[in-house]
Parts: sequence; C-alpha cells; structure tokens
Amino acid sequence: MTEMVYGAVPAQSGDPILPRWWRTIDKWSVSCILILFGIGILLGLAASPPLAERNGLGYFHYVERQLVFGVAALITMFAFTMMTPQMVRRLGVLGFIVALVAVMLLPVLGTDFGKGATRWYSLGFASVQPSEFLKPGFVVVAAWLMAASQEINGPPGRAMSAGLVTVIVMFLAMQPDFGQSALILFGWGVMYFLAGAPILLLVGAAGLVVLGGTFAYHNSQHFARRIDGFLNPEVDPTTQLGYATNAIREGGFFGVGVGEGQVKWSLPDAHTDFIIAVAAEEYGLLLVLIIIALYATIVVRSFLRLIRERNTFIRLAGSGLAAMFGVQALINMGVAVRLLPAKGMTLPFVSYGGSSLIAGGIALGMLLAFTRTRPQGRMQDVFANRQGR
Repeated sequence: MTEMVYGAVPAQSGDPILPRWWRTIDKWSVSCILILFGIGILLGLAASPPLAERNGLGYFHYVERQLVFGVAALITMFAFTMMTPQMVRRLGVLGFIVALVAVMLLPVLGTDFGKGATRWYSLGFASVQPSEFLKPGFVVVAAWLMAASQEINGPPGRAMSAGLVTVIVMFLAMQPDFGQSALILFGWGVMYFLAGAPILLLVGAAGLVVLGGTFAYHNSQHFARRIDGFLNPEVDPTTQLGYATNAIREGGFFGVGVGEGQVKWSLPDAHTDFIIAVAAEEYGLLLVLIIIALYATIVVRSFLRLIRERNTFIRLAGSGLAAMFGVQALINMGVAVRLLPAKGMTLPFVSYGGSSLIAGGIALGMLLAFTRTRPQGRMQDVFANRQGR
C-alpha cells in the first residue's frame, strides 16, 4: 500500500524478475483495469441473457465467453507488462504487419455479419476484427519512426508515419469503419504533436479530416445515415440511440435496480456498444461516474509517469496508447448520451467482444510496460547522447 501511495522504487539490476516487476509496475492502474473487467462481467450478467435467449443459446452463453476472452486478455496483458520496451517494440512491429495485411484483405475475405460494414473474419466458432489489433501495433511503429527522426542523420520518420496513417485510414474507410479511423488519427496526432510538429501542420491535418468527412458523407450511405441520425433534433425512440438515451434518463442517480432494466430487451448491442446504457439504467449515474473515474485514473497516471520518461520512443508510444484508450472510452459513452454520432465502438475492457478484449489487453500491457519505473540517468547525459558526444 505504501508503494501505491508514494510510488514504486526503481528496480536494481540483478533483482529477480517478479519482485522487480511488482516494484516497478503502476499498481493503481492495474487495480483500475481489474475493476473495469469485473464491472464488465457484472454488466454482462445483466445485458447478455436476453440476447442469448433470442438466439436460442444458453442463458449465460455470452458471459461465459466474455470470461474466457477476458482471462486470455488479462494473461496477455500481464505477459506484456513483464517485457522490456525493446521486446514490446519488436512484437508491436510484427503484430502491426500481420494486422495491416489482414485489414487489407478484408474486402476480399471479410464479412459484415449483416451490419453493413466488412470488418470481421469469420472463423466459424468466433470472429476476429483485425482493426482492433492494428491500433496498438500502429502506435508502436509510428512512435518508433518519430523517435528515429530525432536521431542524428535519422530517417524522415514523421513524414513516414504520416504516409502510413494515410494508408491505414484509407483501408479502414473502405470497410467502412470511420470510428476506428478517427481513433487512429487522434492517437497519431497526439504523438505527432509531442514529437515536435508545428501546430499549423496539425491544424492543416484537421482540415483534411473535415474534407474527408464531407467526402464520406456524400459518398457513403452508411456514414451519411449515422450523421443524419445524430443531427436530427428528434430522436426516434425505436432506434438504438432512442432506447439508450431513454434508459439513461430512466436510471437517474441510483438506477431502477439490479435486473430491473428494460433496455437490454430492446437493444441488440446492449452488451457491446451500448453497455453504458445498461449500467446507467440499472445502477444509475453513480456507477457511470465510477467507470469514468477508473478510465480517468488510468489515463492520468500514465501521462504523469510518462512525463518523467526521457526515452523518446517510450514517451511517444505510451502517450499514444494512453490517449487512444481514453478517447475510445469517451467516444463509446459519448455515443450513448448522443454527444457523438454512432460509431460502433466498444467500451474498453467492459464491453463484450473477443477481439476488443484481447487487443485491449495487448494495448494496456504495452502501456503498463512503458510506464514501469526505471532508472532515468542524468538529463545532461541524454543531451550529450543526442549531440553525439
């Protein structure tokens, strides 16, 4: 408990792996992640049985699957936390290449499961959404390129990362998956800004995003339908947004009671994209505020630790992962309360979904590995290394 309050003690060389890991890991963030997973199981018990009943499956079919995927995600997360930043970078680059190829092949081999967007590979017993695994890998690759560009005679890493993110967004827009596109663009923008990009360049990039959104609105019925539904002042009570907003309104501060909510019987995605509506209806604003506080704690503590980090790659990659994690949660909850257009994005570590949970475990494992306490050395030594002395 003392270490959780006052901070971990930097590891000494020669320490055993597990004691060194325990002293250097951010225990508050780990605790918040485990609590979020527990809340996800609790909400899954409320939200998924109606869907299982409609599909003729066992009452707790989706909860059992969420437990299996969640345990796999936690094991993956803890495995990554024990790796060195160099090992995380190598695996991140390899995973990015595999995920990017998988995303490129989606128009040929993928399926849409009747949702109007080809985002998944069907394996029969399960499905895989490669864009979920693309995100952490892209952050690592982009941070590596940007960090390399700051070295003496380094490559034009920032320009290369800009070209890479453009290619990725183009392939995601073909699915179409504008939510993941916006998330990846945001993460890249945060890293690009921290790497020293001029603000005018970022403003220009934001202008290009607006132009791209305008083009998508006029050329994609899927995108236009969601934007029109968001801009319409009258919410159709028989749509997912209508059910979600009504459930949040009915929940009040303390909720209608465990198991008493009705939105789970109407929303087909109550256990995934709109899980926060189930939380708000049955447990009220109180649980929603707890969930927001848990996400905020992870993101803020990650940034506070990364501020002290002197390794450029670690600082950029960790910041990109933390920003994307927090913004994904913000987008999911913003859609449910109609502050944002519908995106089809899960609530990290709370919503049901195998790809989302395992990819989230990878991303959070990387983030925890990057934010582990490590000896930093003297600042003048860092400057000397950069100047080649």
